[in-house]
Amino acid sequence: MSEPSYPHILKEGLWANNPGLVQLLGLCPLLAVTTNAINGLGLGLATLLTLAASNVTVSLIRNIVRPEVRIPVFVLVIASIVTVIELAMNAWLHDLYLILGIFIPLIVTNCAIIGRAESFASRQTVDRALLDGLSMGAGFALVLVTLGGLRELIGQGTLLSQAHLMFGEFGNHLTLTLIDDYRGFLLAILPPGAFLGLGFLIAGMNIINARRERKAAAATVAAAQPAQA
Repeated sequence: MSEPSYPHILKEGLWANNPGLVQLLGLCPLLAVTTNAINGLGLGLATLLTLAASNVTVSLIRNIVRPEVRIPVFVLVIASIVTVIELAMNAWLHDLYLILGIFIPLIVTNCAIIGRAESFASRQTVDRALLDGLSMGAGFALVLVTLGGLRELIGQGTLLSQAHLMFGEFGNHLTLTLIDDYRGFLLAILPPGAFLGLGFLIAGMNIINARRERKAAAATVAAAQPAQA
């Protein structure tokens, strides 16, 4: 089996096979915590670290774990990594940890993580497994931050509110009030707003892909015409 190239791995994780927009995995935390960009960033970074660490660990032990017990072993690895991340967030980002609540330990149940461990990391070298974890995690985090930012902007007229939860006192200077005296749009920060926002993101991605396919087809036709002449 040929090994995937590094650019291909990056493209898959960030766009072509994005966990949130294409695979539609991890939707429960994606829809629940994205009431603002900082919440999405916090959970996105936790998921990214989990994917990277679990992929590397699975790739390292792939030749010594018997096939009969590989899934329980992978789950144990992921659960251990998530526990470490949860304890670290509780210690250093306690307020954000309280806001994200149950969705931090629920990272263990994210199908994208066990899916990448089983379908990719257990079959690839450590460097490719690490890059896959980073790209898939970054792709998922970008969706979380984008959706959270859109809901926050429409719902509150701000961006990066509560940034102090991650960046301390410096975070107070990062908050942007884009619409003064904005009375808010409650639907955007309620669950229906999450579904609508994700739907628009998926629609936007499909439109971009369709345009790229049309351009590629037009370029192929144009290149074939001189040859026929």
